[in-house]
Amino acid sequence: MTGFQTTHAFSGFSVDDIDAARTFYGETLGLEVSTNPMGFLDIRLPQGGSILVYAKPNHTPASFTILNFPVDDVEAAVDDLNARGVVTKIYTDPDFGTDAKGIAHGGPGRGPDIAWFTDPAGNVLSVLAAG
Repeated sequence: MTGFQTTHAFSGFSVDDIDAARTFYGETLGLEVSTNPMGFLDIRLPQGGSILVYAKPNHTPASFTILNFPVDDVEAAVDDLNARGVVTKIYTDPDFGTDAKGIAHGGPGRGPDIAWFTDPAGNVLSVLAAG
């Protein structure tokens, strides 16, 4: 078939230090990370799909959440991340702030419980209540 295809679609984002990203995503978060022939990282997601991570000299962290990890228990996930040296972000927004652990508690009209953290390049990731 020719033309537009979606079979092998993937997402990607930039970082300022590819080695720090490899360590963070592979060792700290425990994802499967490999380096392709161009020196980019390929993060394989456990249930399929992949993410391309590339170094960009003038990298600016994304102003939005680039990767979400659904979990059964956000508080337990935050404790585990903190034990791995990951610091959750504390937001003080009066309408949707976080508690002392960095968890924004959801509810009707507010979405799921969620906590945000950053990779070494400043990109924002989250753990959020599954389902």
